[in-house]
Amino acid sequence: MKKLRLGFPKGSLQESTIELFKKAGIKISTSSRSYFPTCNDEELEVMLVRSQEMAKYVQDGVFDAGLTGYDWICESGAKVKEVCELQYAKSGFRPVRWVLAVPNDSKIKSVKDLQGKRVATELLNYTKKYFAKNKVKANVEFSWGATEAKAGRLVDAIVELTETGSSLRANNLRIVEEILTSTTRLIANASAWKDTWKREKIENLAILLKGALAAEGMVGLKMNIPFKTLPQVEKILPALRKPTISNLSDGNWIALEVIIEENIVKKVIPALKRAGAEGIIEYPLNKIIY
Repeated sequence: MKKLRLGFPKGSLQESTIELFKKAGIKISTSSRSYFPTCNDEELEVMLVRSQEMAKYVQDGVFDAGLTGYDWICESGAKVKEVCELQYAKSGFRPVRWVLAVPNDSKIKSVKDLQGKRVATELLNYTKKYFAKNKVKANVEFSWGATEAKAGRLVDAIVELTETGSSLRANNLRIVEEILTSTTRLIANASAWKDTWKREKIENLAILLKGALAAEGMVGLKMNIPFKTLPQVEKILPALRKPTISNLSDGNWIALEVIIEENIVKKVIPALKRAGAEGIIEYPLNKIIY
């Protein structure tokens, strides 16, 4: 049987990626002692790897495809095929940011003020390029962890990853500049992308994963309504697309189905009921394929 070797992100993205794959119909099961998860798709051979290393392994053909952040693609300089962008992160569905940060009481206002200063970061190569682009000579060093604690004590500034900025604020740090915005990417090895079977398999993965993300926060509604109230009902429904309408055996009634945002359902359903809708059914969505 043909297999697609898939690099699966270990660490901060692991649980959210497992959940995304589950919604896409692919169940990934991990154990604390193994780097080789089981999968309900027999055509996938999955291995857990840190996102920081993923792009290099995909470039070198160790994996046919993998998931990693755009930041680590930039950091590694790996030559890979970016198949699609998947906008999700550790704790939400917004891009993450690499920011230049300093203590609240620091006199540093911009990257230009770091001439001759010391900066710590895990994103070493990209940060060095950023400083060179801004014509600033600083001592940029690799941080093995606890980066936020170093600012103002061991180094003058840090370049750190943040989703909301809450951790930076908790450590009395302020953002000076944003140097990179990153989202998760499905990437492929160049040779694998040229292989007809592997490319189709990777493209199928992209369709399913993008569909699962598109369905996030959305629900479906079904209902029967009097035909004469259709204009009124359509004004109530902020549809993703025009609602699907079907005729019923009673010519005075129609069936209507629509996809809407889950956070507005609590307002929409009572309004639909008042407009004459009956048999209203709300159901969850795993995927929306455009």
